Amino acid sequence: MADFFIGGQWVDSRGGGTREIRCPADGSLVAVVAEATREDTEAAIAAAREAFDHGPWPSTPSAQRGDLLLRAAGLLDRDKDTFARAESLDTGKRLVESEFDMADIAACLRYFGKLAANDAGRVVDAGTPDAFSRIVYEPVGVCGLITPWNYPLLQTVWKIAPALAAGNTFVLKPSELTPHTSILFMKLLTEAGLPAGVANLVLGAGPDAGAPLSEHPDVDLVSFTGGLATGKIIAASAAATVKKVALELGGKNPNVVFADADFETAVDYALTAVFLHSGQVCSAGARLIVAEEWHDRFVDELVRRAELIRLGGPFDERAETGPLISAAHLAKIERYVAAALAEGAVLRTGGKRPDDPKLADGHYYLPTILDRVKQGSSAVIDESFGPVLTVETFTDEEDAIRIANDTNYGLAGGVFTNDAARAQRVANRLRHGTVWINDYHPYLPQAEWGGFKQSGFGRELGPSGLAEYQEAKHIYQNLRPGPSGWFSGEAK
Repeated sequence: MADFFIGGQWVDSRGGGTREIRCPADGSLVAVVAEATREDTEAAIAAAREAFDHGPWPSTPSAQRGDLLLRAAGLLDRDKDTFARAESLDTGKRLVESEFDMADIAACLRYFGKLAANDAGRVVDAGTPDAFSRIVYEPVGVCGLITPWNYPLLQTVWKIAPALAAGNTFVLKPSELTPHTSILFMKLLTEAGLPAGVANLVLGAGPDAGAPLSEHPDVDLVSFTGGLATGKIIAASAAATVKKVALELGGKNPNVVFADADFETAVDYALTAVFLHSGQVCSAGARLIVAEEWHDRFVDELVRRAELIRLGGPFDERAETGPLISAAHLAKIERYVAAALAEGAVLRTGGKRPDDPKLADGHYYLPTILDRVKQGSSAVIDESFGPVLTVETFTDEEDAIRIANDTNYGLAGGVFTNDAARAQRVANRLRHGTVWINDYHPYLPQAEWGGFKQSGFGRELGPSGLAEYQEAKHIYQNLRPGPSGWFSGEAK
């Protein structure tokens, strides 16, 4: 099965198996794709190495690299319906969400396309008229890019766009559960004019298809978005060859609501923060931290509205959220909720699969609210990555900040208050890479996206996102070379 793109050609697996891709909404068969062996991934690495060391892309003027990304954005606009449908079939998410994602992806390509054109380095004062000193930026080399299943193409382009803008070559290994938009995107990059060998694609699970990307000495950088346990393995593996590593490992994100916030706004965003895409969002506001005096009224309204959320498949126009990605992930959520209840959390709504027989073939779980969770419990510490909201309360501003920062993660968070000074004070003290004030979830490609603590390190978006895929070099040139006179050369 010619599902791998290596050295500018679609090629068959070198002895790997196959995987059925089934839609999480109803279990229907989407496609059967090949699974890579280690030899397949090593062949892709070799192709990327050859293209970097001997191909034209690294030395292509940055403005021309940017132009290619701009062409890719235009092609994605042309084919957005095809891409959105493929994304929804793989993930089970609502088609309208996939359509929004395509617009975000095109915007990301355009952002890095324009940024590449301005990537010119800088002059440094050498302190003497007889020397010229400058900083130039060069591509890192071969990049191993490993992407997750929740936003397959968006997360892929967050890595590919800056990597290409900086002049790198890459091997992409998408989640084995959601491969189809990655396949389509390789075809799109070829149509846009990307030279052979710059972009390479392998499919399959981590141990065979992905592991060589963090282990192989010919890979210069590995970028991974996914779970903490896998991220630790990748970081340890990459250390053997001292690769550059960029990790985004999820979060346990606090959403802090003060009693002076606009009530309707805060309720609305609290629901969106955690139940969008059934909570399968790295930045999901899964921890509601609400002022004690607002607790009863606020949580009662959340429960009422959560019970009205309509579940359904990607092409159900009435649906407001969809299924979980797999049966295994559904079972994980069930274990998470059971553990929380055993530790004393109060189940206010949800906590089970829906009774609707029309949803029986999909991996659905009802929007769930766990009240009065205890600090230090597994419900507060562990990331569920599902439609589960935990509720904690605070007494004052200091208490809110302390509770919000009491997590091993530090990816994102929200603050709701009508006190502008308080909003800034709290946002400044939250140890999270992105903090929204009176909003939740928006991102901009020109803004930074990264995390504190065990949410990982590295910045995937914004100007420094490009820097992840570059090496900064200081070039100092003596304009009048000659003997330094430092040592006389005479015997003492």
